[in-house]
Amino acid sequence: MKTDRLLLEAEKALIPIFSKIDAQVKQNLKKVLNAFRDHRVGVQHFSSVSGYGHDDLGRSTLDRVFAQVMEAEAAAVRVQFVSGTHAIACALYGILRPGDEMLAVAGAPYDTLEEVIGLRGQHQGSLKDWQIDYRQLELTEQGSIDWSGLNTAVTGKTRLVLIQRSCGYSWRQSLSISDIQRIVESVKQQNPNTVCFVDNCYGEFVSDLEPTAVGVDLMAGSLIKNPGGTIVTTGGYIAGKKELVEMAACRLTAPGIGSSGGATLDQNRLMFQGLFLAPQMVGEAIKGSHLIAYVFEQLGYRVNPLPLEPRRDLIQAVQLGSAKKLIAFCRAIQQHSPVDSYVEPIPGEMPGYASQLVMAGGTFIDGSTSEFSADGPLREPYIAFCQGGTHWTHIAIALEAAITAVFK
Repeated sequence: MKTDRLLLEAEKALIPIFSKIDAQVKQNLKKVLNAFRDHRVGVQHFSSVSGYGHDDLGRSTLDRVFAQVMEAEAAAVRVQFVSGTHAIACALYGILRPGDEMLAVAGAPYDTLEEVIGLRGQHQGSLKDWQIDYRQLELTEQGSIDWSGLNTAVTGKTRLVLIQRSCGYSWRQSLSISDIQRIVESVKQQNPNTVCFVDNCYGEFVSDLEPTAVGVDLMAGSLIKNPGGTIVTTGGYIAGKKELVEMAACRLTAPGIGSSGGATLDQNRLMFQGLFLAPQMVGEAIKGSHLIAYVFEQLGYRVNPLPLEPRRDLIQAVQLGSAKKLIAFCRAIQQHSPVDSYVEPIPGEMPGYASQLVMAGGTFIDGSTSEFSADGPLREPYIAFCQGGTHWTHIAIALEAAITAVFK
């Protein structure tokens, strides 16, 4: 099999799409630059304070810059968020109270939220432990939002609607910004007081708009995904209405402290620079996802999304059909990573996940999925989920090896 020829054909076919992606990068970068200029970002904002983190000029300026970029009233960008799941959990615990109901409208949530909700685990302080009810609106047989069901799903008890933008470990289309806007409009018509919350992981800068620009009340995500630009070492963010951001920040710190505390530990410069780099890094990752989809579809595998479809997040799924192929795929990606290329991925347990996972992630930031990585749960139909990439040419090199490994 001439994998080099197949990749060359794919690259030529995708030139028009790559050009559109570059135009999108330019548009998003303009938003970032405008925010930096409007808030007069300077070298003084790169220093930080220690201890409690009071009066951190860089942190407060970054919050305002981030909020403007996301078209939100406020934002809290913090290294104290240990993951996107942590940021999401803080938002949920900050808003929901005993007796409230949370409704997930895009089917089952991502695996790591199951224990937060109380679908798995016991007596760990889950939402269920705090008498917060949970319902989910199942997807249709085609894997899309049940729009008819959604129009009657919200009740007076529904305090928060969870909208998971990305497909996670499921075989469905990730949500577009227009999908999210339609969900918000339906929810608000039924109960104007229901908070529309978006798990925005993997979605930042994929579109020219973010969920908070189309009516979403609050959203959260990780800085070692899209908005960290591949260089932020840890952290997450929450953005949306000012009151809701503060409620979530009070769960990160404590009531009375909220968003005013938390030392940034000399990370301000990286977070500013990561935000500046983010549109370009997202663009490169999207190019790589098109390339993976194009090549594996040509080889006869099911892919999601399809090669020429506009992207809604950074995740590209390839249905490999067997555990051996999934492991071989991940091992090939690991062998062509810049870090730990000599390490052999083997399936294992991961905190927060119900199934064993095999993961390839030879990244400079441990666990970073804005750098090129691939993983998948060891369960049928054995799907490899690829995400990130600092430049699409690296993805092309690793992809050539992955094709060979799978076909062996």
